[in-house]
Amino acid sequence: MKLIDRLTAPTPKFFRVLRNIGLGLAAAGGILVASPIAIPALVVTIGGYMIVAGSVATAVSQAVTTTEGEKKEK
Repeated sequence: MKLIDRLTAPTPKFFRVLRNIGLGLAAAGGILVASPIAIPALVVTIGGYMIVAGSVATAVSQAVTTTEGEKKEK
């Protein structure tokens, strides 16, 4: 299966939910990193880790597909 086919194929429900959680986590981390107020360095570091974790979870969840033999969810 080519990469484009994999990314455009249907994604199972669990991984759609996980993808959305990853997007939210990355967005929250971005807010912490780009905050205009002075916040402790530890919070900024945690925000950076949240961005990475959310991005990885989103990318991996998007690449998961159902096989032909499995039940396809709508």
